[in-house]
Amino acid sequence: MVSIKNTEELLKNAGSDLDRKARELALNALNAALEAVDPKVIIKSKIQLKGNTLRIGRLSFNLNAFKNIFVVGGGKASGCMAETLEEILGELIKDGTINVPYACPQYQTRKIKLQHASHPIPDISGVKGASQMLELVSQAEENDLIICLLSGGGSSLMPQPCTGVSLRDKRRVTDALLKSGATINEVNTVRKHISGFKGGWLAKRAYPATVVNLILSDVVGDPLDTIASGPTVPDSTTFQDAIEILQRHGLWSEVPTSVKKVLLNGKKGLIPETPKADDKAFTKVHNVVVGNNLTASSAAYSSLKSHGLHALLLSSCLEGQAKDVGTMLASIAREIVASGNPVPKPAGIVAGGETTVTVVGKGKGGRNQEIALGAALNMSNMDGVVVASLSTDGVDGPTDAAGAVVDGKTMLRANKLGLNSRKFLVENNSYSFFSKLDDLIFTGLTGTNVCDVSVIVVL
Repeated sequence: MVSIKNTEELLKNAGSDLDRKARELALNALNAALEAVDPKVIIKSKIQLKGNTLRIGRLSFNLNAFKNIFVVGGGKASGCMAETLEEILGELIKDGTINVPYACPQYQTRKIKLQHASHPIPDISGVKGASQMLELVSQAEENDLIICLLSGGGSSLMPQPCTGVSLRDKRRVTDALLKSGATINEVNTVRKHISGFKGGWLAKRAYPATVVNLILSDVVGDPLDTIASGPTVPDSTTFQDAIEILQRHGLWSEVPTSVKKVLLNGKKGLIPETPKADDKAFTKVHNVVVGNNLTASSAAYSSLKSHGLHALLLSSCLEGQAKDVGTMLASIAREIVASGNPVPKPAGIVAGGETTVTVVGKGKGGRNQEIALGAALNMSNMDGVVVASLSTDGVDGPTDAAGAVVDGKTMLRANKLGLNSRKFLVENNSYSFFSKLDDLIFTGLTGTNVCDVSVIVVL
């Protein structure tokens, strides 16, 4: 079972016995969140095969009605999802291809090929896998069943640049968007309009086969057309939307000529829009969200409550600038200490979602590390107060850490080491800050991905 690997070290850094207890409760809650969104646990709970009847959530399929079962998809959790699906269906699977990250855990599959590819910037291996998927579903017939496994990271892992756009140009656009502070919804809107795979195109190519899409959501609110850029669902966005997003983030002048041409031609109607809700292909598609941030956040909440805390699940839709969210979480902690609102001590608050970082400095860090640093700056000299935050995939930004933990003594420790905390934050260098304090959270690659979970404990 995946869990926080350096728990003992993190507990030793507590500034008092009460801080240690608060850290322990917060880290236990985060471990519970990770356990709840283990893809193997989720798939086995959602899929049952009894005789010739395949039950997926509330759906039921008589497998006698299908000639072949194919499996396609991609994402950080899709390797584990594929391995577990094979354990259930075995020889019933005819063929399949799944794109997974290079550094993902080693999964064992026989029928389903695992194509390793790059994330978050796409590479040629990802294109190869996506092309194989398109070829496979294009050959499927009306009496075939296609099971699509999608999870966070799928957009980068399944690139298929549209005609006229090179992979290099698509990488440039993706990289610029990721650094601009654009939301994942905005990033994926642009991706869909320079792709031959995303934005419903996979479903279009699969028609008239039946498609069942199993989704482990990494997007706040679970918008199906945004998760992995929605390859099997109607796209509600347009070429005009993609153009406006690039303009809003000051990137239009940096966009490669090939991308501008495609987007402008699409706006003029010279290139077909992504498939919309009235397309007949979607009459054969079933989309099932098998797990999401609410699943993880609810487990963290239950952990806190089971340990006798007055617990509150504040949100599973948290968004905003990471450092500002950190300030907000610290403000909630201070309010609990001062007035007992929104819940009295001992208190445990859970906030899940996905924040953003607008990169202006040259440092190293991630969303959850910036949340923790933003919180630490605003909760000095408090006892028994902890904020911990992690990315459920185990990778917070371009770092090997999942997140970080802070308490009311973190700033005192930093000052003793001569660390200019605010400078680290301004330079987006939260990883270096927490490295010096040994307060980074390490899980390794978890094989799952449902955004981030932050926990406040006030004793």
